[in-house]
Amino acid sequence: MKFLKSFKRLTKFEFVLWFLSVSAIAISFLFGTHKDIITIIASLIGVTALIFVAKGDVFGQILTVVFSVFYAIISFRFSYYGEMITYLGMTAPIAVMSVITWLKNPYEKGENEVKIANLTKKKIIILILLTIFVTFIFYFILKYFNNANLFMSTVSIATSFSASVLMLLRSPYYAVAYACNDVVLIVLWVMAAMQDIAFLSMIICFVIFFVNDLYGFFNWRRMMKRQKDKL
Repeated sequence: MKFLKSFKRLTKFEFVLWFLSVSAIAISFLFGTHKDIITIIASLIGVTALIFVAKGDVFGQILTVVFSVFYAIISFRFSYYGEMITYLGMTAPIAVMSVITWLKNPYEKGENEVKIANLTKKKIIILILLTIFVTFIFYFILKYFNNANLFMSTVSIATSFSASVLMLLRSPYYAVAYACNDVVLIVLWVMAAMQDIAFLSMIICFVIFFVNDLYGFFNWRRMMKRQKDKL
């Protein structure tokens, strides 16, 4: 099966990074005072998705869709409607489109690695304009629904949207945008954990996500150089 092939493609470092990430999340769940099964499932799926996205492997995008559903449920429970709407209405659909785009643009036929694309000035301008537009619209939507921590949730939408689009465009800078989003989400869930300690595991989850996204940027830059050298 292809997902087994994806695991076999992991380097020793990537396997260790994935194992340590999963272990940290599992330990935080086991020793936490509040055990929420949906939170631990979402965290494990999310961190596994990241390691494969960092490989440019379409399996990571499939897992991202699944993670989005679980994360939306968690966000809804704490009135983070922005996060819920973002992941169900934006991150998940764009991840589905990314699955299609990545499958159509493999680096080599029959391989799981996606062909990395250059980010042109035209694409950058369009991305900036779309991000401003989407963020502006969502601000008023979230305000209408009395979203918790409105300002940070609005910033999260901007970073999430830009990251998702950059991933669709097959750009290494998707990881930079997601790393920024991780920082925003760490702040959001710190605020949530101050009211309900059950969300402490979400803080740990996004700290681990941050580390994985940094590796994702490093690895995509390395992959881009290798792909260009072979042309």
